[in-house]
Amino acid sequence: MSMRTVALLTAGGLAPCLSSAIGGLIEQYTRVAPDVRIIGYLDGYAGLLTGRSIEVTDEVRAHAARLHHFGGSPLGNSRVKLTNAPDLERRGLVEPGADPLRVAADQLVADGVDVLHTIGGDDTNTTAGDLAAYLADQGHEMRVVGLPKTIDNDIVPIRQSLGAWTAAEQGALFARHVLAEHSSNPRMLIVHEVMGRHSGWLTAETARRYRDDLATRSFVPGIGNDPRRWDIHAVYVPESAIDLEVEGQRLRAVMDEIGCVNVFLAEGAGVDDIIVSMEAAGREVPRDAFGHVRLDQVNPGEYLASSFAERIAADKSKVWKSGYFARAAAPNDEDLALIARCTELAVSAALDGQSGVVGQDEERGDELRVIEFDRIAGGGAFDPTVDWFTDLLKDIGQRH
Repeated sequence: MSMRTVALLTAGGLAPCLSSAIGGLIEQYTRVAPDVRIIGYLDGYAGLLTGRSIEVTDEVRAHAARLHHFGGSPLGNSRVKLTNAPDLERRGLVEPGADPLRVAADQLVADGVDVLHTIGGDDTNTTAGDLAAYLADQGHEMRVVGLPKTIDNDIVPIRQSLGAWTAAEQGALFARHVLAEHSSNPRMLIVHEVMGRHSGWLTAETARRYRDDLATRSFVPGIGNDPRRWDIHAVYVPESAIDLEVEGQRLRAVMDEIGCVNVFLAEGAGVDDIIVSMEAAGREVPRDAFGHVRLDQVNPGEYLASSFAERIAADKSKVWKSGYFARAAAPNDEDLALIARCTELAVSAALDGQSGVVGQDEERGDELRVIEFDRIAGGGAFDPTVDWFTDLLKDIGQRH
């Protein structure tokens, strides 16, 4: 199959892989297919709908390796659902009455795009698959090869999404600083809220990396520099219920003994209880264009902190959110290696005429392959019964 123009697009929230993945794709095409034209749509699907793109010049190709050292996306992102026409009309991205899928498809045809590389989560990549199917029905063949991006690491059936390892590492670094706040006030409750709407993987992995780092440090307990005050005393993930009464009693004992309590909380943990409480009070639950609860407005961390503060007799409580800090980082060495493998396969697949999402297929022995679009889904759950996590909970005295 001939290939003249390749388009790149990043979408959804940030993750520590977007800039690097763009750089990797440009580098790989420049090596193996230097005559292929490359464009990038600005601000994700918003740019595709409005026809805003930039050309990847020879200068950009020459310096693409620099992109591996940055977080964010040089192309820009947006949260757009192509099947939510009313939302797109309201935002001025399509004309009233227009079919957004057709608008996007027509733009791809007008730009002569033969291959679209999407870097995003399940919504981003399945939407790209819908676009390819729509174009095929219209007689225009286009390949779509996606790369899996989400710090939640919850794309089914992909073992490891790009940027998630870095986000956990950065969340642990964030915690190393904010947990020093245990000394800012007597009987201090600290809640470290970690991103993760449906999956607790990022919270659990962040906790593991934080405690691994803690184990390498030396303390001076005689003057109050006690490792117990720097440790984590509870980790809550969406896959496990939080018994406020039982945990309240356990953490009250911790507070009485060492004068502080440090909690790691996935932002999706306990959300169902919050929604029930809001609806019972007659309050509207805020949701985004995808129907997801707007967690920044629901504030699970504040809800948990207020629920525990009285139970454990905290003099002061504080919620710290590491999500924006962690997701905007440049990728670490682990992620750089995975990004390199995925971008190399993505270009190879595109040249071979394949479509799908490149990732480690859990249902195929973790083989790195081009996974079929109809098998891609979001909301993959973390298994809280894995040995390393149950061992962590046992170490901190939390029932599992």
